[in-house]
Amino acid sequence: MAAGAPVPRKATITHPGKAILAGDIEICITFPTEYVKTQLQLDERLHPPRYQGIGDCMQRTVHDHGVPGLYRGLISLLYGSIPKAAVRLGMFEFLSNHMRDAQGRLDSTRGLQCGLGAGVADAVVVVCPMETIKVKFIHDQTSPSPKYRGFFHGVREIVWERGLKGTYQGLVATVLKQGSNQAILFFVVTSLCNCVRGNTPLDMIKTRMQGLEAHKYRKTWDRGLQILRNEGPKAFYKGTVPHLGRVCLDMAIVFVIYDEVVKLLNKVWKTD
Repeated sequence: MAAGAPVPRKATITHPGKAILAGDIEICITFPTEYVKTQLQLDERLHPPRYQGIGDCMQRTVHDHGVPGLYRGLISLLYGSIPKAAVRLGMFEFLSNHMRDAQGRLDSTRGLQCGLGAGVADAVVVVCPMETIKVKFIHDQTSPSPKYRGFFHGVREIVWERGLKGTYQGLVATVLKQGSNQAILFFVVTSLCNCVRGNTPLDMIKTRMQGLEAHKYRKTWDRGLQILRNEGPKAFYKGTVPHLGRVCLDMAIVFVIYDEVVKLLNKVWKTD
């Protein structure tokens, strides 16, 4: 090596366990916005609206259930975070390895297809049942007599009542949502695209089909038509503001706080 030449620095690789833990911390920080979004989407105009807006939803939840009430359904996302990441990244790697050219490059069109495939895979394997359980837990909290005493009791009741099929309500909407989201997330990675596409009418339909009254609706298109007929086009965008708040927090945490969380974990969790 020539004199005076800089010595190459060894690449720093984050331990997978630390990355997962940092991701779980992000979920915990942003979950109240997910809770509020879901409650507003479940608040049908067919009956007197339960909430008058974001502030009212948060205030009434804390009044009735305390601060922990804003975290109803959180555990389902935490349990699903590891398998979701594994399925999504694993499928993306599998598809991209088969779609690269002779030089090992992945063009934008094929990259978009890989992201779409990764989103569809994690929707079917993990996200749909995870989201269904989360929505039912949140919906149950507003019932006159909540019946789910905890995560495992709630999952057992859901499966007992409707079988495993009951955890796949809203599958079509979830697949369409996750597929499009991951295609964007992987290859058109900008916060603007995430904000525009993150809370679409598909997300609204998915939430309604995963609630406690999902049995009233036959198909995805039936649920969509009923929302349009009974509540108007604006209903498809309920919960958009808290969702955008979560997206902004996500981006801030991923690009600003994430590295700091990993540095802190490096001090207390030695993996070198």
